[in-house]
Amino acid sequence: MDFRAIGMGLAFAFMWSSAFTSARMIVADAPPLTSLALRFLLSGCIGVGIALALGQSWRLTRGQWRATIIFGICQNALYLGLNFVAMQTIEASLASIVASTMPLIVALAGWLIFRERLRPLGIAGLVAGLIGVVIIMGARINGGVDLFGLALTGIGALALAYATLTVRSASSGGNLLMIVGLQMLVGAVLLALAAATFEQWQVTWSQRLVGAFIYTTLVPGLAATWVWFKLVSRIGAVRAATFHFLNPFFGVAIAALLLGEKLGVMDVVGVVIIALGILAVQMSRQVVTPAPPVAPRLS
Repeated sequence: MDFRAIGMGLAFAFMWSSAFTSARMIVADAPPLTSLALRFLLSGCIGVGIALALGQSWRLTRGQWRATIIFGICQNALYLGLNFVAMQTIEASLASIVASTMPLIVALAGWLIFRERLRPLGIAGLVAGLIGVVIIMGARINGGVDLFGLALTGIGALALAYATLTVRSASSGGNLLMIVGLQMLVGAVLLALAAATFEQWQVTWSQRLVGAFIYTTLVPGLAATWVWFKLVSRIGAVRAATFHFLNPFFGVAIAALLLGEKLGVMDVVGVVIIALGILAVQMSRQVVTPAPPVAPRLS
């Protein structure tokens, strides 16, 4: 792995993790589904516009169209939609921790469902990740966390794990930025329908809201997705997914710094254990399955 790939991986992990803090700022003053639909509409239009200017084509392969639609539904509409709704009642740090377990979910599915071989190191990583989750969830539940919001983030993580199964067909065959833009437009349409059904337009305008919306639209929304696919094309999905072990650290650190969210001792212990579990799983899969059918991805 070269220095450029390392830089891209660090940038992606930071951008993806920061999305939870900016989302928390948005949903404090605006309806979550409507805000997210507008974000995807803007990000998608910008992405498609830049792609057309670069000479990229709407003519995707069948596999790319399938991946684009599944990403739009599972990653954008379900995963992010459920997380935006959940962060009305739970903290950004907790949402980022739950989402960070996605690589563990993918690895577990690959082992149990797709019969992928997993070395003892990988099994130990799965067990460690589970222990870390139990530690954090136990502390948060005893502290009175909203269980409905917590359940929404869990469902979102499952949807994101399923979406990662399509990443290989999306990152091959060119037209990368076009794919990024189109899958955001798919999410925008679905979220707009949900927002029209379940939400009312009530916004408390502030500089923080506008800044958070612009940041979320351009950085986690567009730049992070593009960087991820470029990283996957450069070093492969399995090696790229190793950077996921940084997400719990970045997620809680950014939320603590910008939102003042407090972390207990059990939270810190759980985050460290989850991060080590993710790292162990990815290292194990790199050794045993250099070209696996399941390719972890994060947003």
